[in-house]
Amino acid sequence: MFITFEGGEGTGKTTLIKDVAEALRQDYSREPGGSRIAEAIRDIILNPIYQGVTPFTEALLLAAARAQHLDEVILPALASNQIVLCDRYLDSSLAYQAYARDLGFEFVLNINDYAVRNMPDLTFYIDLDPIVGISRIANRSKYDRLDQETVEFHQKVREGYLKIAKMYPDRIVTIDGSLSIEEIKRQIISKIRESL
Repeated sequence: MFITFEGGEGTGKTTLIKDVAEALRQDYSREPGGSRIAEAIRDIILNPIYQGVTPFTEALLLAAARAQHLDEVILPALASNQIVLCDRYLDSSLAYQAYARDLGFEFVLNINDYAVRNMPDLTFYIDLDPIVGISRIANRSKYDRLDQETVEFHQKVREGYLKIAKMYPDRIVTIDGSLSIEEIKRQIISKIRESL
């Protein structure tokens, strides 16, 4: 089973995936990244020193990292009948690049055709007001290029995620990100066990 976790900045999704992985005794991966080559691409996408990365380049780099991650990590694990937990996947590109950066769903879906053919069985979208999320990450010692975007950008990301959740209601479970981490984790584990 392929399960992804999505959400804007400060939603707690990275903490949640670690807790869920521990509860299920599974490993987990992340995007962008998850394999050696994809992690190198991640650095170009997120490192603030690369301020000149255009929206189209960003989207193409993400698609390349995702294809590499699929081949090296996700598909082999699924072929071995493992549960794959992944922090972000194609829905992130749809929310951030297609919607918030105005590249359009058609463009992002086309460049991610390989990922479209390998979609998750279940996606948890942690929904949270971006102002709350940004305040949660205010004390981070390291801000990546996307963390540094405007509140308006992050509000568009949230709008994009909500639109995507309506497009794929059979796959995406929307969870209130203002709940405690423990309650969110309980809901996620319950849904995973029900789906298995």
